Amino acid sequence: MARINELRDGVFAVSTDNWRLNSGLVLGTRRALVIDTGAGPRQAREILGAVRSLTDLPLTVVNTHAHYDHFMGNAVFQRDGAEEFWAHRACAEAIQEHGDYQRSYVGTHEPEMAAADGPDTRLVVPNRHLPGTGRRPALTRVDLGERGAVLFSLGRGHTDNDVCVGVDDVVFTGDIVEQGADPSFDDSYPRGWATALEHLAALDRYRVFVPGHGHPVERGFVLQQAQTMRTAIERVDASEAAAAQPEGLRPVTASMFRLPYNPGAARILLDRLERIRVEDAATAALAALPGPQPRAD
Repeated sequence: MARINELRDGVFAVSTDNWRLNSGLVLGTRRALVIDTGAGPRQAREILGAVRSLTDLPLTVVNTHAHYDHFMGNAVFQRDGAEEFWAHRACAEAIQEHGDYQRSYVGTHEPEMAAADGPDTRLVVPNRHLPGTGRRPALTRVDLGERGAVLFSLGRGHTDNDVCVGVDDVVFTGDIVEQGADPSFDDSYPRGWATALEHLAALDRYRVFVPGHGHPVERGFVLQQAQTMRTAIERVDASEAAAAQPEGLRPVTASMFRLPYNPGAARILLDRLERIRVEDAATAALAALPGPQPRAD
């Protein structure tokens, strides 16, 4: 059963048990905005039922990023009449390229979605996009009738395609903010993520931050998450710098880095930082290669 929390007049968090997901609903006078649709038709129907208990307005959808629990319910909302599905352009590309692979993650709670068998198990790829590539901040405004929602990207963070949705003094953050669990670093950009959290906390107009999972939080929580992430990255950097010195030793296990996360999250963070370091080094090496030399006549 979905739980509805009215945060402000016409602004709701809709929470469902599977994946502890928070969806959002914003009411205008001409249409309503739904933020994140769940991991498949079962969860999406719960969310839609909650939405329809509050409004009969035509719906527009936002997917905050391209992880299965935030977009795989889109087909249910399309069946209900939604035509505009907003996301970052890189989110749409990721769903197009990797969406079918992510079906393997939902088999326990969404067996039809996992098998791509049954009504509303198609992948509906967002068709309206924020500008930009995800590397720099971007924003757009969606008019709902006498109320607008601001969709904005703070650059690469939890993914390379995160979008936040701000309305009044409430912001739906997707998984940039994580409450009740350690951050999920799998395809993240940790240094950019810490910066995104700092920038998010610096937006004075927002007082309520609705994470993709867990309970709504205040600005101090967002700052603390940023500081914890900075601390973790600084400890990794310090250990790597020490290991580079003569007779320096690199920590062997994640726990030896003394990171402020559980061992699983710490290990993923270490692996992710190393992968990004290698990729950046390869990019720099390619950029340093001499270009084609002019031919002598």
